Parts: sequence; structure tokens; C-alpha cells
Amino acid sequence: QVQLVESGGGLVQAGGSLRLSCTASGRTFSNYNMGWFRQAPGKEREFVAAFRWRGASTSADSVKGRFTISRDNAKNTVYLHMNSLKLENTAVYYCALDSRRARSEIATSDTGYEYWGQGTQVTVSS
Repeated sequence: QVQLVESGGGLVQAGGSLRLSCTASGRTFSNYNMGWFRQAPGKEREFVAAFRWRGASTSADSVKGRFTISRDNAKNTVYLHMNSLKLENTAVYYCALDSRRARSEIATSDTGYEYWGQGTQVTVSS
């Protein structure tokens, strides 16, 4: 059974930084694409960034240059490094795993991921 556990959320001032972590269990982590999504109050869940099982990553235009996704296969963990945070980045952040092994395409829709963590709250204050 796949389990994803996020951590690292919290309260931060605008312009600050946070690093989110997501640790996976139940699969050979290195064979699967992983992604980060977020959902702000009253809004739909949206794509933030994703990492292909081998190498490539992609991120939403709204976070390019500020957020970076990385992974440590030895620790079964994917990270979201968030810099220059803005008020509008306040949301619950979720990590997700694409259950299709060694998928070449990186999904940017939440329908492309089958397993989800419980989410971690990020609140950016002025």
C-alpha cells in the first residue's frame, strides 16, 4: 500500500522560504513520477511542480524561478523548495504519485496521479 506523508508546512512572511518534504512508502520510489499540487480556499487544486522518475522536471509558470522540485531516491523523498513566497501562495500543498511505472510523460493534471498525501498547510503572511 502506497503512503505519502508531507511535512514542512507552516507560517512564513511574504518573501520568505519553506521546504516541503514528501516521503513515500510502499513502492520503489525511483520508478515513479512524483508531483506537488496545492489548493487554496475556494479554489480548485492546481499543479505546482513534478519530477519524472528519471531526470526531468517541470513546474507551473506561476512558480518558475521561485519554486524548485527535487528528489532523493535513497530517502524515498521528494522536496518542494519554495522561495520568495507570496500571499497568494497560501494553500494546502499535496504531494502525489503517478502509479504508472516509469511513465515518460509528466502529468500536470491531478487526474494523472493516483496516490495522494494528506496535505500540509502553507500560510504566507504580510
